[in-house]
Amino acid sequence: MDLDLAVAGISVYWIIAAIAGGFIGACVGGNYAFVFTGVSALFGLGYMVATKDSYVLDYIAFGPVFGPHVCFAGGAAASAYAAKRGYMEDGKDIVTPLSGLGKPDVWLVGSAFGVFGAILQKLVLMIPWFGHHTDSVAFTVFISAILARLMFGDSLFGSKPALQGFKPREGARWLEWQEKPSQFITLGVMWGMAFGGAALVLSHHFPVLAEAKNAQVFGFAISALCILILNLGHNVPVTHHMTITGGLAVTQFIPVLGLTPGHGVGLIYLLLGALGGLTGAVIGEVAARLFYDRGNTHIDPPAIAIWTTTTIFMAAAQIAGA
Repeated sequence: MDLDLAVAGISVYWIIAAIAGGFIGACVGGNYAFVFTGVSALFGLGYMVATKDSYVLDYIAFGPVFGPHVCFAGGAAASAYAAKRGYMEDGKDIVTPLSGLGKPDVWLVGSAFGVFGAILQKLVLMIPWFGHHTDSVAFTVFISAILARLMFGDSLFGSKPALQGFKPREGARWLEWQEKPSQFITLGVMWGMAFGGAALVLSHHFPVLAEAKNAQVFGFAISALCILILNLGHNVPVTHHMTITGGLAVTQFIPVLGLTPGHGVGLIYLLLGALGGLTGAVIGEVAARLFYDRGNTHIDPPAIAIWTTTTIFMAAAQIAGA
């Protein structure tokens, strides 16, 4: 097949490949699919440093193979569908591999949402200004989850008005060990600072990452690997909406502040990382209480936090002259 064949600017090859990507997400379960995203993102960063080629990141980690908008979103939608059909009890269960259900219709729902995600993400990129000032993958994960809830779940915000029952409670909470302000604020600041600093060092030593402004992928990948620990039943913090935003807050301001050490610039970058992580953490918990807690399908709080925070910091950097 001609890899350059495209319709309306969207690669036909990528769309067909997304059929399989979403299928895989349904078979292994959304959360395990996301771990694969982390592994391939780490490999893709290393490959980019070695070759200056981003295709492993673009095609495997964030494209039709393990892109969260394809593989994870396909798995999440398949879980919602399986619960709707009575094949499983919990439509929010994105850990259980759905291959064990032995239901090809469930797997093919993953395929359908994989294709939807691949097409929508490319369309989002075509939106003037917004398309290149947000995280189009995370935004697509959010829209895909909204569609899955409307198709297979209850109403968007559950049976009560959106702002009633805002406090997490038994049977309606995301992550009990990081839902209090003292918890998610601390996590956001520390994880954001740690991987904001990592993004700065990677950008400083590897100019190809500084030019592409994508060193924040490292923190995202580490957080994605931590999901494996969560899947195994341990209460590890979920932090990819803190690490990628902490790193992004740094990389977006490199054109403004530069990479020359001294004059407290390093401290400013660490504070930017902390602010990015904090912003992602706060928005993530608010999103959980508005969307995740209030329905019977999975709407991903980190995805909402990532695209929202990305837009905030990209806009701020643009205003600052980046």
